[in-house]
Amino acid sequence: MPTQTIGIIVNGATGRIASTQHLANALVPIIREGGLPVGEQRLLPRLLLVGRAHSRLAAVARAHDIAHWTTDLDAALASPDHAIFFDAAATAQRVPTLQKAIAAGKHVYCEKPLAPSAQQALALLQAATARGLKHGIVEDKLHLPGMRKLLAVVKTGELGRLLGFRLEFGWWVFDGSDRTCQRPSWNYRAQGGGLILDMYPHWRYVIEGIIGRIVRLSSAAWTAVPERIDENGERYRVAVDDSAATLVKIEGGVFGTILSSWATRLRRDDLFTLQVDGTQGSALAGLHRCHVQPAKATPVIAHFNVMKDIGADYRQGWNEAPPLASYCNPYRAGWEQFLRHVADDAPLVCDFSAGARDVAFAHACLQSMAERAWIDMPQ
Repeated sequence: MPTQTIGIIVNGATGRIASTQHLANALVPIIREGGLPVGEQRLLPRLLLVGRAHSRLAAVARAHDIAHWTTDLDAALASPDHAIFFDAAATAQRVPTLQKAIAAGKHVYCEKPLAPSAQQALALLQAATARGLKHGIVEDKLHLPGMRKLLAVVKTGELGRLLGFRLEFGWWVFDGSDRTCQRPSWNYRAQGGGLILDMYPHWRYVIEGIIGRIVRLSSAAWTAVPERIDENGERYRVAVDDSAATLVKIEGGVFGTILSSWATRLRRDDLFTLQVDGTQGSALAGLHRCHVQPAKATPVIAHFNVMKDIGADYRQGWNEAPPLASYCNPYRAGWEQFLRHVADDAPLVCDFSAGARDVAFAHACLQSMAERAWIDMPQ
């Protein structure tokens, strides 16, 4: 099978997501396997890493045996040997960075959120389309094994008519005073930070990909931990939300709730869980596992006893969903889809129009909080 090289600029290569997920778990394995089969050929990525810190960038390149790297973004964009530009750098700089890449004639793929606002995201979509360029956004959560199992269960119809859902996400993020904060301080600053802008784009495509199209929502958000200590040991005020709750209406009348927080201690199955209830059963999925309780195994609960714990085990009657026939790292799955889209014009669901809808969902939640009202999801 003949091999064709395709050049990819990886911007923000020293960041955690880029270096671990996109490089170590996606692009580098594809390279080491001799390329990605596309039609009658193998597509072999040729990477050019871009970052701001010379020493850190050199270390990432050495770790992954990548020969080409630079701290000069403009020089990278001028390279005629690299057709694709991928951005995983700071969210606050995403729009001007992608504008440069589009102007340079690069196909563009990027981490979420696509832009700080839906209007900016749509402008990027229009610019890429006008140049005839391919475009894609990272929507990895649907490729998680737990979500794939849940989607399979819902698609079979074994849950019956869907009645509602509950999405829960989060964990305790230390403020830096006694233990190091697990998240970078920019997550808590006004320029690109905030739980809603960071995580709600994910919830949009997960909910719409598994349950149905969002039509209305009502949301509240707050800052549970108002002060934190940054990477330099300096105390700062948190300027954005770190917790949020949202009520969502799905096309067809199904309602569901989203509860997300970086200020909660876990006592549930996983860091991220999604339960879907139906007339014939319920399914509960985390990152990896998925359990189903059919109607016939649902316990009969008539009342509760205010004087004595009745000792019921509510985990009984739940069966684990069948294992997947195969599993691919979610970030690699996204890259394979995008590379096939660029090289062979294969269909791609998660393009910039999906990225714009992800951002629109987050901003509709912020609008709902500001207006204290139900908001219709933009079309």
